[in-house]
Amino acid sequence: METKPTSFNEFIAQSKTPVFVDFWAAWCGPCRAIAPSIEQLAKEFKGKLTVVKVNVDEKPHLAQQYGVQGIPALMVFKDGKVAWRSAGALPYDALKREVEKVL
Repeated sequence: METKPTSFNEFIAQSKTPVFVDFWAAWCGPCRAIAPSIEQLAKEFKGKLTVVKVNVDEKPHLAQQYGVQGIPALMVFKDGKVAWRSAGALPYDALKREVEKVL
């Protein structure tokens, strides 16, 4: 019987696919600017990649735990560990390239 993760960290550790995390906030212009690219990644890599958005205003402890100093902060976790991270808005092609390297 599979147990459901009770926390973000358990979710990351238990995920069968790499997890793309977008640390963002509603007031952040660059965060809103890359939102369509993040949604496109989720669609394009459905079944191969899990995409999660973490609002840093609602979950400041997660932002602190993962050393987020500026947003958007983007990370890909594989096997429970950070496999890639970046700060700032990146174009879709760059995001896709980084995801493909991890997959």
